[in-house]
Amino acid sequence: MHITHYVFLNHAALVTQGDTNPDGSIKKPWNLCTLQQVEDLKTLIRISPIWSTGILLHTPIATQMSLVVLQALAMDRHLGPHYQIPAGTTMIFVTISTCLSLASIDRFLIPTFHKLTRTSPTLLRRIGIGHVLTISSMAVSALVESKRLAAARTHNLTGNSIVPMSVFWMVPQLLVVGVGEAFMFPGQVMFYYQEFPKSIKSTAAAMVAVIIGIAFYSGTAIVDLIRKTTGWLPDGINDGRMDNVYWVLTIAGLVNFGYFLVCSWMYKYQHDENKELISSNSF
Repeated sequence: MHITHYVFLNHAALVTQGDTNPDGSIKKPWNLCTLQQVEDLKTLIRISPIWSTGILLHTPIATQMSLVVLQALAMDRHLGPHYQIPAGTTMIFVTISTCLSLASIDRFLIPTFHKLTRTSPTLLRRIGIGHVLTISSMAVSALVESKRLAAARTHNLTGNSIVPMSVFWMVPQLLVVGVGEAFMFPGQVMFYYQEFPKSIKSTAAAMVAVIIGIAFYSGTAIVDLIRKTTGWLPDGINDGRMDNVYWVLTIAGLVNFGYFLVCSWMYKYQHDENKELISSNSF
């Protein structure tokens, strides 16, 4: 696989006098690279803009996972007269939604799309749908939290007092983010696995894991920053404005989605680039 961009990096593989030993071995491996190493670096540089969009894609989800539990603790979690749902189990709706959506996408949506258009949706389109659904989930979260805060003020509830509002009001936002994950997680893994050269394909799945790890650290940093600079997240959430936090995440998601669209528009799939290279060499 040969990448036509970043040709200046090819100089790292040029053998000059003094780079090799008399037996032909490389004298200083840090000063001379193989062609495969150069091509691998080019691939990472080409993919890095799209990879970076995944950080702000997953950061709102990581932040939402923490905030949802706090909201559930201050809401009516009764299921029937005697059973109360643990606050931490509310995220199970995301898992259920993701599992059902994965089956629906693979067995119904993609085959239907192929029958109607005679083409399959590109991997970047699948990731883009995940962006849209994640942003929508943050907006729904903001609206639900606004309703919860309004109910708290109506009943003069402060601190972390339980608001007479069912925790199931948060189910729609969790279902939406679950569908979004069903689109973006497989799309990201397949995208990296498809675009990476054979020598580093084993790291394709790790790219998503790195994004998730950075996103959770970023989510913690954002929450700490908001707590220090605003009064939106006090110790008692009924006295704060958690809805504003969700609106900030929504706006950040929109900006990141715009950045993703630019990166996707400029990106050329590896097989398309190879076709162009073969065509140009044939003339």
